[in-house]
Amino acid sequence: MPRYKRVLLKLSGEVLAGDSRFGLDFDAMRRVGTELAEVHRAGVELCMVVGGGNMLRGRDVEKLGIERAQADYMGMLGTVVNALGLQDVLEKLGVPTRVQTAIEMRAVAEPYIRRRALRHMEKGRVVIFAAGTGSPFFSTDTTAALRAAEMNADCMVKGTKVDGIYDRDPSAYKDAKFLSRVTYSEALRDGIEVMDASAFSLCRENRIPILVLNVRSQGTLVSALVKGERIGTIVEEEETE
Repeated sequence: MPRYKRVLLKLSGEVLAGDSRFGLDFDAMRRVGTELAEVHRAGVELCMVVGGGNMLRGRDVEKLGIERAQADYMGMLGTVVNALGLQDVLEKLGVPTRVQTAIEMRAVAEPYIRRRALRHMEKGRVVIFAAGTGSPFFSTDTTAALRAAEMNADCMVKGTKVDGIYDRDPSAYKDAKFLSRVTYSEALRDGIEVMDASAFSLCRENRIPILVLNVRSQGTLVSALVKGERIGTIVEEEETE
């Protein structure tokens, strides 16, 4: 029996780039897609928000002198490229999908409509949300938290390149301590950078647990979402007596 009935997965653009920093690595996408197909076949209702960091980051382009809002719109279009690529990978694996974008581009995807997205998941389709919120100044992490609340998700999974949350950067400190559980308050107080503060706050307000795990490690999604194994870091409500 799957651990959660409905899950929103946030996939960073870097995960889709594989070992490269930029662009799409279709071998990496197929590895992730194969696991998503297995999770889907197990009966989990899936929706996803994809980032665009492998194509373009608004804040990086802003440093080149482009206006912040314009840079963010450019980044949103990068997420659409990723979503369409992921859609093709999943459908070749037999998974029915729909891409919905917050910026209308009807020739390639549906516009984001909450009730339609819910209906797609009820019918067994995986919904991929692209173009962020459609507005600049919002990260795709915040988009993911917002869509998780709108989709009534039981859990938001943050797919990263690390095993979970540590007390400090494990790539810089060999003695970094792995944290299997973190409360929303601790994440906000300590400024944990795996997600931005607004995303943590949205999930706390809507009582949506956040599972942070390494999606590049083979089998983690199936182990966590289908088999119910304790993998990664769970960010959840404070325990009450």
